[in-house]
Amino acid sequence: MKLFSYWRSTTSYRVRAALNLKGVAYETVPVDLVAGAQSEPDYVKLNPGAGVPTLILEDGTALTQSMAILDYIDAIWPEPRLIPEDPLERARVLAVAHGVAMDIHPVNNLRVVQALGADFGATPAQKKAWMQKWMAQGFAAIETQISNDTAFAFGDVPSLADLCIVSQMYNAHRWDVPLTAFPKLTRVTAKCLALPAIAAAHPDNQPDAKEII
Repeated sequence: MKLFSYWRSTTSYRVRAALNLKGVAYETVPVDLVAGAQSEPDYVKLNPGAGVPTLILEDGTALTQSMAILDYIDAIWPEPRLIPEDPLERARVLAVAHGVAMDIHPVNNLRVVQALGADFGATPAQKKAWMQKWMAQGFAAIETQISNDTAFAFGDVPSLADLCIVSQMYNAHRWDVPLTAFPKLTRVTAKCLALPAIAAAHPDNQPDAKEII
């Protein structure tokens, strides 16, 4: 399989972590979002949304949208399970995962930040304030939803909620979001990064990672 990915993409981070946890082999194909590689015609044929990640299966089938890819991965390789089978637990995990994927991420991705500057004249400081505002607001909601007494968000093993949290927390550190109000999210992130499979998925450990000065 091939995973078209960008090192700093939080959505790609989620998928890399899931594949690593399940021991599924894949080849990383870098897509430089800053250079606009996602808009090249050949890539758009694979992913009409011109984003990452894109997972190419062994038969050539292209899967897009990280949450759909993660659902597929969990169905095909069910161990370790990321989305609980119990309906109530499943709903709780998905609520947190969707809080990141649907509330925080859409207003914080690269195309939005670029549009803030190109279309509305936002300064770097204004872009940073925008990113911080929506992450802090989303984290405040999620902090109340996860468990007080488990290692990970909802148990002793990572779930889809944890993969979404750890990837978004990377973005929070990048944009200097104050995190003192989110001790549970901080705990979950540390537990995730202590696992070699998730640590290997971290942006800094990707083949296309760049030194930012």
